[in-house]
Amino acid sequence: MFIVKYKKLFLGFSLVMVAFSVFSALYWSFPFGIEFTGGSLTEVSYLEDRPSVEELEEQFKTNSLTISTIQPTGENGYIIRTQELTNEKRQALLEALSLGGSAEFREERYDLIGPSIGQELRRKAWIAIALVLVGIMFFIAFVFRKVSHVTVDSEEVNVRSWHYAVITVVTLMHDIIVPVGIFAFLGSFLIHPQIDVLFVTALLVILGYSVHDTIVTFDRVRENLRHNHEAKIKKSFEETVGDSIRETYVRSINTSFTTLLTVAALFFFGGTVTKNFSLLLGIGIIAGTYSSICLAALLLTTVNTWKSGRKNA
Repeated sequence: MFIVKYKKLFLGFSLVMVAFSVFSALYWSFPFGIEFTGGSLTEVSYLEDRPSVEELEEQFKTNSLTISTIQPTGENGYIIRTQELTNEKRQALLEALSLGGSAEFREERYDLIGPSIGQELRRKAWIAIALVLVGIMFFIAFVFRKVSHVTVDSEEVNVRSWHYAVITVVTLMHDIIVPVGIFAFLGSFLIHPQIDVLFVTALLVILGYSVHDTIVTFDRVRENLRHNHEAKIKKSFEETVGDSIRETYVRSINTSFTTLLTVAALFFFGGTVTKNFSLLLGIGIIAGTYSSICLAALLLTTVNTWKSGRKNA
């Protein structure tokens, strides 16, 4: 199988992408949204044509207002996120939104999120991601517990069930780090990203999608190992992994492609609020598909080679 034969190339590419993504996330970092830091959210709808974002930004500068994000909503509305506002600052915000009284609008809602609530949401978001990873690790270690007792070509396979679990988590970390890094890079010149509830939701969706793809590949490896063992077919572990990738990669690519069509429709035709969400999700799906085909299974062969070398040393 081509991928197994040139596994150093594919593993090296993954390493480069992770290194770039870590650098990108640290160098082009993006801020937490008001959901995690505390602040205010104001939604308005204009009675006539709404002003442009540039006009509003000019008004905000004139009134010395610091705005986190300005997001168009509906046909004539805006959602403005800011830091927590005093009464004076809130009145200044409303004055700026009216363009000095020349534009009429209706205030649809005004929400205030305190710093303590924001910190609690941030803590729970990290806990949610950590619990998902730990739960996935224990589940895979249990499901693949019988692979530890399989042999191929009269040699014991040195990949244990907990290796499958750890490799899955490593792959999932790759599938989170790469989208976040690319997202931060795009934020330096193309988009205005921030870590909000939708951002965390996208990461959790990526985790669920990617682990499903990885388990399909691993399950095929397990079934081929069992079949070769029972039929006494002499194939090395790397050959078995190569066969498993060949039998599943078309399915993985087709599934990801159809999912990307839906995500692309959400990006191009959905609301402004969901654009960053769909963009991050699309990057994550591509990274997850690549890792399931060209990373996870190759790490199995790497672990098996390493363990065999230690046994023979």
